[in-house]
Amino acid sequence: MRRLLVLCLALSSLAVSAETYRWVDPQGRTVISDTPPPGRARDVSKSGAGGPNTDNQPYAVRLAAENYPVILYTSADCTKECKDARDLLNSRGVPFSERMVQKQEDVDELKQLVGDTFVPALKVGKQSFRGFEAGAYNNLLDLAGYPKTAAYGTKPSGGLAK
Repeated sequence: MRRLLVLCLALSSLAVSAETYRWVDPQGRTVISDTPPPGRARDVSKSGAGGPNTDNQPYAVRLAAENYPVILYTSADCTKECKDARDLLNSRGVPFSERMVQKQEDVDELKQLVGDTFVPALKVGKQSFRGFEAGAYNNLLDLAGYPKTAAYGTKPSGGLAK
């Protein structure tokens, strides 16, 4: 019985530490997978399972992220506005998940959230905003309790952040 308990705990810790890989293949397509990319992939990024890691964040950030998680919806052809949205979130030290809209279920989720497939789109808790407007993003983040500036040593968040 004791061995079974230890085995269950070990397996559950492996499931929690699953990683996601994102890369661009030789044909220029963006791939997101739970398996490591092949040798010729470029722009490889790796992230943990679930939402962004908030372990080393100040208490206010951890609390806001727990109560009002942030998701940034992007697409492969969204460059400037998606980068601006990502940069704003990182400048405030907001831990966020980035979802690249590629599959039909992603399109359906985005349509339900903001009414169409326009990116970037930001979801903070249950509130959302279509497009990029710094004032609107800041307002949503302020209402959720995120700090106005990133804490010293905060690492960028999101799938494309570098």
